[in-house]
Amino acid sequence: MGGRRIQCTRLVIMRTLRWLVSAQNLCASARWLSGIEPCKPQVHLVRMVHSSPIPAPPKANDAPKALTPFEEHFFKQQKDKASFVQVLDVFCGRDVRRRGHVEMIEAALKWMPEFGLERDLEVYNKILDVFPKEVFVPRNLIQTMFNHYPRQQECAIKVLDQMETNGVIPDKNTRFLLMQTFGKLSHPMKKYQRIMYWFPRFKNTNPYPVVAGIEADPVSMSKLCLERMAADKDARITVYQLPSTEQCEDGTVKEHAHLVGIQSTDQMSLLAEHDHNYPVLVEGPFPLWLKKTCVNYYVLRAEPDANKREKTLGPERSLYYPIELDLDLERDLGDDHTFDVDEVDEGPVYAMCMAGDEKLLVKWIQGMQETNPILGEVPVLFRLTSSPHELSVQEQEKESLPPESDEESTQEERLRMER
Repeated sequence: MGGRRIQCTRLVIMRTLRWLVSAQNLCASARWLSGIEPCKPQVHLVRMVHSSPIPAPPKANDAPKALTPFEEHFFKQQKDKASFVQVLDVFCGRDVRRRGHVEMIEAALKWMPEFGLERDLEVYNKILDVFPKEVFVPRNLIQTMFNHYPRQQECAIKVLDQMETNGVIPDKNTRFLLMQTFGKLSHPMKKYQRIMYWFPRFKNTNPYPVVAGIEADPVSMSKLCLERMAADKDARITVYQLPSTEQCEDGTVKEHAHLVGIQSTDQMSLLAEHDHNYPVLVEGPFPLWLKKTCVNYYVLRAEPDANKREKTLGPERSLYYPIELDLDLERDLGDDHTFDVDEVDEGPVYAMCMAGDEKLLVKWIQGMQETNPILGEVPVLFRLTSSPHELSVQEQEKESLPPESDEESTQEERLRMER
């Protein structure tokens, strides 16, 4: 009985479906005959598999992207804090709903380094104040779970990320603005809580802090860099020349660059034992980054010791019975063998310096002769390379030169062939 009931139910369902389909077709045909609606043939579309397009490689001749309407306001202003804040105030007072606030905030974050405001907490709070208030606050649990207004929340997280990157700690005003804009359970509020949890704990953990504004004083910056590179408490820093300006008789102003050197007592003793038959080398410039500032330093060093070359052994040498045994009998398993700078293959380093101009390196060697008389007896060779800034200038000069004509190139080839 149960099987028959099931079969009957299936038949009833199938007949009902057939009747619905036929009724739908009759309605469509009636509409077509009456001219109310044209007959649309049913076309079955095949869904294709979509894949993300492969980005085309950038072309060398591509022009830079044009500025967005909001970036034009920052581009036209003077690069100071008052002009930056004025642009934000004009945008906030233009429209009550503040349409385009996301694009405005992204443009402001992009132009903050140009104005030198990437570490200004007051400006960051001013940017967060651009969001409309009490619009993006979730009203129930479902809106909170489904990330209410995701684009605006991601934009606020970008502001907090840039604050975190530049080491800016938020304050109570930042918390009030986030609460008023997105609510207590939003993602920007969670990001704020994470920053306030970790930043105070790691604020003073750096054993070598960099004083803010040290880039303006080249002598102090050179001292700090040389002390960190030397890593020796006995190293002595000597300022050979301070940056200054001198007015000549013809009315021109001549600028004198800075010259700062460092040398330890161990380096002085190594330089005193240097072999007079081999010269000492002055190499550089080597780049060194201090936050966002790149400085160059120079090194006084020696070539690898020639006495350490392999000795020629006679024909009586045997692999099973060596003639010489190089055994360190004073070594113990408990000895701590650390890296020794004096035994590297590149040769010992005798001193380092930072100079604003390569012409001052001769003055550096002359000044070191007071504490290192051997420099007056040993030849000094200068192995100087072009810095990245000089290379870029040379490339720009080559591009600015007019192209050579074919006649000039053929004449040069003829002269070379004749030579």
